[in-house]
Amino acid sequence: MSTPHISATAAATTAAVSSVALGVDPEHERPPARHAYSRLCGLLSKASLIIAIFCLIGIILSVQIQVVGRYVFNDTPTWAEALALQLVLYVTAFGVAVGVRDAGHIGLDSIVSLLPESMRLKLEILIHLLVALFGGIMVQSGMLWTRLKWDELDPMLGLPVGIDYLSLVIAGVLIVMFSIEHIVALLRDEEVVPSWY
Repeated sequence: MSTPHISATAAATTAAVSSVALGVDPEHERPPARHAYSRLCGLLSKASLIIAIFCLIGIILSVQIQVVGRYVFNDTPTWAEALALQLVLYVTAFGVAVGVRDAGHIGLDSIVSLLPESMRLKLEILIHLLVALFGGIMVQSGMLWTRLKWDELDPMLGLPVGIDYLSLVIAGVLIVMFSIEHIVALLRDEEVVPSWY
């Protein structure tokens, strides 16, 4: 009696395995983007995640040095807090950029999914264009402030204050690149695969 049910389940499993072997994720409607630009963006996204992880480790170590210095040696290193704050800027920059690529940002997917396919595509492209515009503004303003503050030294670290604003430039460039990747994928009827896959 259960033979048709088993054969239907086996057929569905075989279809899912075949689609994965062909590079199509059964949870997604579109095939993954595999062109050169998408692979470049995937590498940049993974590198950003790795750098953000090392920055997080640096923040943890800096805070630990502060705690040990204050409560054990009664002498807090002045550079530790400044370094932790500097690293927070870069963790945020890389995290925001990866969030844009991997669709980790806030969105109203439920409203978009209710639209017809033609309207949905146009709206998704518009959203990515606006995100790219935002990234471009980040690059422009970040470059301006980086240049203005580069000659000013941070008294705690002895580094240019412009390094703080350089994180905006890095994040902005990555956001523009990742937004373009999404637009290209939409036009090619493909899907951007998150960097942690």
